[in-house]
Amino acid sequence: MKILHLCLSCFYIDGYAYQENQLISEHVSSGHDVQVLASTESFDKEGKLIYLQAGTYMGTDGAMVTRLPYRFNAIPSFARKLRSYEGLMDCLEHIKPEVIIFHGLCAWDLLTVAKYSHENASVKLHADSHEDFNNSARSFFSKWGLHYCIYRQVLRRCLPKIQSILCISTETMDFVHEMYGVPRDRLEYFPLGGQLFEDEKYFELRKSTREKMQWKNKDRVFLQSGKIDAAKRLDHTLEAFRRLKNPHAKLIIAGLLMPEVRDSLEPQLKSDPRITYLGWVTPEHLRQLLCGADVYVQPGSQSATMQMALCSRRPVILDDVPSHRALVTDNGILVNSKDQLASAFSRLCAMPMEELQGMSDRSEEVAVRWLDYRQQALRLLRPH
Repeated sequence: MKILHLCLSCFYIDGYAYQENQLISEHVSSGHDVQVLASTESFDKEGKLIYLQAGTYMGTDGAMVTRLPYRFNAIPSFARKLRSYEGLMDCLEHIKPEVIIFHGLCAWDLLTVAKYSHENASVKLHADSHEDFNNSARSFFSKWGLHYCIYRQVLRRCLPKIQSILCISTETMDFVHEMYGVPRDRLEYFPLGGQLFEDEKYFELRKSTREKMQWKNKDRVFLQSGKIDAAKRLDHTLEAFRRLKNPHAKLIIAGLLMPEVRDSLEPQLKSDPRITYLGWVTPEHLRQLLCGADVYVQPGSQSATMQMALCSRRPVILDDVPSHRALVTDNGILVNSKDQLASAFSRLCAMPMEELQGMSDRSEEVAVRWLDYRQQALRLLRPH
C-alpha cells in the first residue's frame, strides 16, 4: 500500500522518536511503500529550531523524505505560519498515495490535500492534532489571527474530505472542538504511544541496563527526560528529590538543558551524588533507560516520553492534568505541587518491590490498550 505522511504543519526530525517517526517506521517495517513530505523545519543537536535545505533523501525511519520550500518566502515569518508549499500538488500526483496522514491541523495546504482527495475519491485522508490551549493560540494574534481566521476556516472547508481527526489527548479534543468548531463526534482519541516489549526482551533490557549503569537491586531509580525548559519543572524534581534521604535512591536526568534554564540547573545537578545527568541520549538508549529504571517522573509540561515510559512498564509520577488522568489510575501518582512531588518520591521509594511491580503491570495494561504504535499504525489503514 502507498502511504504518505505529511509533516507540513509540524516539524519532522530525523533520528527522533516522536509519533510521526514511530508511525512512519511501523508502516515501513510492515512492508508498505512509504514516503514523507515535510517542511524544512527541524532542530539541531542543541534543540534549537533550524531550517534545512529543500530536497529529497532517505530518512532515518526508512522512508524517502522530501522537504518542500515554503511559498511566499519573501516574508519568511509569514510563510512559516501560513504553511503553504511549492510543488505539493505535483508531489501528490506523482506519488499517488492510497492513504494520507496529515500531521497537524494548522496549515493552509490542507486545502491542497483535500482537493487531491476530492479528485481521487478512493484516497483515505486522516489528520491528527497535537494542539491544545497549553501550547497553541496563546497570544491574541495567534488565537484570533492564525487559529480562528485562517486555520479554523481551512479545516472547516476540508472537513468533509477528512476520514478521521485524531487527537493526542482529551485537552486536544477540547481545543479542536472549541477553537475550530469541529463536532465532538468527529474526534477520535489517538494518544502518543510507544513500542511494547515482549517479556523476554523487556527483562533482558532491564537486567542489562541495570548492570551497565551499576544499579543494584536495592537501588530505587527515578528517571526524568526530555527537552528541558522551564515548563518541564526539573527544578521542582531536583528540590523534591533532595528532600529524600534514602541513600539507595537515584535520580537520572536524560535530555537537553535549554539555554534559559542551563545556568540555574547545572549547579543543582551537581549538588547531590545520587543525581546523574546524562545529557541527550538516543531514542534507543532512552528506551533502555526506561526499562532499567523503576519510576518515570514528569511533573511539568507534557512529553512523548511519558507514553514511552508506560510502554516500558514504568510506574509514573506526573503533573495532574486531564490528559494524564486518562492514562493514570493505580499505575502512578498525579501531583500538582512541590510538596506532593516530594511525597510521591518518598512513597514510591519506600514501597515494597512487589507493590511497585503491581504498578508496573498496570502500566503495561494501559499501554496494551491505548499506546502500541504497531496497533496505531494498523488503525490508520483499516476501513473506517
